[in-house]
Amino acid sequence: MTAPTAPRHHSIDYVEIPVTDMGAARRFYAAAFGWTYNDYGPAYTGIIREGGEAGGLCVDAERAGVRGGPLVILVSDDLDATLAAVTAAGGSVVTPPFDFPGGRRFHFADPSGNELAVWSLPTADTAPGS
Repeated sequence: MTAPTAPRHHSIDYVEIPVTDMGAARRFYAAAFGWTYNDYGPAYTGIIREGGEAGGLCVDAERAGVRGGPLVILVSDDLDATLAAVTAAGGSVVTPPFDFPGGRRFHFADPSGNELAVWSLPTADTAPGS
């Protein structure tokens, strides 16, 4: 088995699956696929894979089910430059950049209305304690 590699700039890195009932979702995915989790509170749990997390389950009734769907998250080496590129290409910002444990991210809609997100590791000026 090879060692995990660093995420590649602008590649798909993480997928969030919206759920209406965290307990039921955790039990289902654990029983069906053997998934294990890293809990971040009652409304969010990371899906563990070798080398880190592959995605998360998030309580989000508005996106859950047929009308919503998973949130595809890309990774960026430079979040501000990616934000500028997304808007220049015709994307619209749904959620402006925000800090979260582990980095920063923003959400955008593509020209078809699909919502995606982009995240980056914290920089020296956005790291906790800076």
